[in-house]
Amino acid sequence: MPDLTFTTSDLRSINVDALVVGVVTTPKGLTIASVDAFPDEVRAAVDLTVLGASADADTTLRIPAPAGLGAKVLVLTGLGSTDTTTPEALRRAAGAAVRSVAGLASVALALPTTDESDVTAVAEGALFGAYAFRTYRTGAAATAGSPVPKISVVTPLAQQAAVKKSGERAAIVAQAVHGTRDLVNTAPNDLFPAAFADIARAAVRGTGIKISVLDEKALTAGGYGGLLGVGLGSSRGPRLVKLTYAPSRAKAKIALVGKGITFDSGGISIKPAKGMEAMKSDMSGAAAVLHTVLAAAHLGLPVAVTGWLCLAENMPSGTAQRPSDVITIRGGKTVEVLNTDAEGRLVLADGLVAAGEENPDIILDIATLTGAQMVALGNRVSAVMGTEAVRSAVVDAATGSGEQFWPMPLPVELRASMDTPVADIANMGERFGGMLVAGLFLQEFAGDFPWAHLDIAGPSFNEGSAHGYTPVGGTGVGVRTMLAFLEAQAAG
Repeated sequence: MPDLTFTTSDLRSINVDALVVGVVTTPKGLTIASVDAFPDEVRAAVDLTVLGASADADTTLRIPAPAGLGAKVLVLTGLGSTDTTTPEALRRAAGAAVRSVAGLASVALALPTTDESDVTAVAEGALFGAYAFRTYRTGAAATAGSPVPKISVVTPLAQQAAVKKSGERAAIVAQAVHGTRDLVNTAPNDLFPAAFADIARAAVRGTGIKISVLDEKALTAGGYGGLLGVGLGSSRGPRLVKLTYAPSRAKAKIALVGKGITFDSGGISIKPAKGMEAMKSDMSGAAAVLHTVLAAAHLGLPVAVTGWLCLAENMPSGTAQRPSDVITIRGGKTVEVLNTDAEGRLVLADGLVAAGEENPDIILDIATLTGAQMVALGNRVSAVMGTEAVRSAVVDAATGSGEQFWPMPLPVELRASMDTPVADIANMGERFGGMLVAGLFLQEFAGDFPWAHLDIAGPSFNEGSAHGYTPVGGTGVGVRTMLAFLEAQAAG
């Protein structure tokens, strides 16, 4: 994690490798957007039109720093128009700029910051953008293009106690996002259910978070038929990991349930080979839950949080679950498995029931659950369904943290499509509205608790180009939203 500092220093005296300022579109054309202290003589020396600079999001331009600046390089990053410089625009511009200076030793960001939310956004974007996954690289490639290790945010608000506190929070949140990304990017031959459980054990050591892990024997004794059924085809058995953060005088008790399919081949209902390599990311929900609980503990939030990591590997083999098998979920409800590639809802069903047995105030589950989510909302917008009040609170938390979650309905008329003559419910229903059908399936196991389901299938794994503060591969989506949700509950 880079070292983050705030400073009020004059830009003429800041000795860094790179200085970042914004470019905005105004009625008079392009102009530099920066802290008030940006030297007028330097501003006049930078002809944005001649340089081909742009105010468009995700655009950056590096030029030798003009005379009068202490930096070696000046980075121009697009901020849009003057009436759209929102905290999220600052967050993305900062992330894009920091990504562009990977390999340098230090960077200072002098983007316009008029209040604490602006400063927080710049700090978060910079830290989110300072990420690289190098675990499997060797030789020079293991360090080439390493994230910049020293980040300074230049702002007249640097000495405010609230700003310093927000910087500490930003570092904790970024650590959680990076940790989630690392897990998602890890190769599935290394990250199988038992290995994931071991990583969780190591991560919570010294944090005060309690952990328990159920293996196949304990899952069988407990009647966790969803996890066991999905894991039948793999030589590496399922696990259910429970994380408990229980501060004194907690203001609320929240359960977080994460889908953790460490690799999803589809099982007997096997997926096409094209694109299957991205199915190592099918544990993104569990990774986000693990690091959200850790972040809550590091922040000392006065809210009790229990995380449930539903871990299994979905593989085809002679022992694998078959279409038309009937399994019994924790609590006794039976499910006819019509498609073994609709496995995430089966492991989540076990987790939701287990979470409900502890009588939380609210349950959230998060999962890379359906391809239908991507069809409906694309690869950057996640979906949220559930109890109206909780669903709305999740959307509010997402909006405040800079993530995109869109509220979706749970139409009761689609529930009948999962009726089956041989079990209580089938794991498949109407094809059209498949994201909503999956949500209705989970609702059966959430009971009467206030609950929301977060479908992050598209946004969890970026198979395109890096953008803003988002790298290629695991994105860490959901962590910021869930953490902001917990903070709102802690605030009462």
